[in-house]
Order: sequence, then C-alpha cells, then structure tokens
Amino acid sequence: MLVLDLVVALRKEILGLGTRKLYLLLQQPFAQSGIRMGRDKLHSLLQAHSLTLRHKRSVPKTTNSAHSLQKYPNLLADQLITAPQQVWVCDITYLCSGLGFGYLSLITDAYSKLIVGYCLHPLLTSEGCLRALEMALHRKRPQATTLIHHSDRGSQYYGFLYINKLREAGIAISMSQYGDPTRMPLPNE
Repeated sequence: MLVLDLVVALRKEILGLGTRKLYLLLQQPFAQSGIRMGRDKLHSLLQAHSLTLRHKRSVPKTTNSAHSLQKYPNLLADQLITAPQQVWVCDITYLCSGLGFGYLSLITDAYSKLIVGYCLHPLLTSEGCLRALEMALHRKRPQATTLIHHSDRGSQYYGFLYINKLREAGIAISMSQYGDPTRMPLPNE
C-alpha cells in the first residue's frame, strides 16, 4: 500500500509518469522505507491495481497520394535490375527525437542497396527530397545506362523543381501505385 500511495502522490505532481520513470524516482523512498522491489515487480503491482498508463503514439504519415497531379507509370513492372545505377528507389521515413519528428529522405540504388542521396529535414516538404536528389546527382554514374527514379506517389516527388531536375539529368520517372516504392503493380492496376 505504501508503494501505491507513493505512486499516486508522484503522479499528482507529474502527470503521465510511466513505470520506468516512477521506478527511478521511487529509489530513494524505497531505500528509506526498506522496500526491495525491481522495475518489473513495480509494473506488475501497477497492472494489478489498474495504474499503468496507455499512451497513443503519434505517427506521422509520410505519403499523401490523394492529389490531382500527373501520375507517372511504374516502369519497374517488367524491369530486371542487373547492375548498379539502373534504378534509384526513393522514400521518406520519419525519425522521432526529443524535439519531435524529422523526415529522412533517402535515395537508394536498387541493385547495390547503396544510399546515394539523403537529407534529414524538419518538415515533410519537397525540400528534403530535393536535397537528397541533388546529393545523388553529384555522384558519378555511367552515362551509357538509362537511370530510373522510382518512388511512391507522394506529393513531395511532384514538385516542379524535383521533376525538372530529373528531366535535366535524363532520368526516367517511375512511380508505384501505393505507399511502398518497391512494390510491383498487380495485373489489374
């Protein structure tokens, strides 16, 4: 009962304390009271008395394909990738830091799995994708092969500057039907 009273008192002062932080804050009161309890036992006690917290995690969405912009075909449907610098696969993921989310734009060579361009940007805009593309374009690549830039249908890949850079570099534009840039279309798509 003493442990439960301490937990309730701490949560009145600091709302939303989880088991790990509670355990750390309770170390001194436990030592003074002669209570020997590990973190897992504390968690079990909190569960038994319905004192555990459930937090919904906020997960940002990185692809908005519900737009009226021109849709590009999937050029990888029948494409066999046999060497590096044939296909660049692009995607965005989010990274959670103590200050919020950052968005990591990656351009990866589909054959070698080498990251050829990247940018960590605080906002989910085409600017991060554009910086990753510029990094990838500065790498040396053989001019003899046709390079395909493949992405999902996220609005970040439709910006005028982004499309223009791809066209200036002679890179073919390919997009998948859904959020997975490596997904091949089904026959009825």
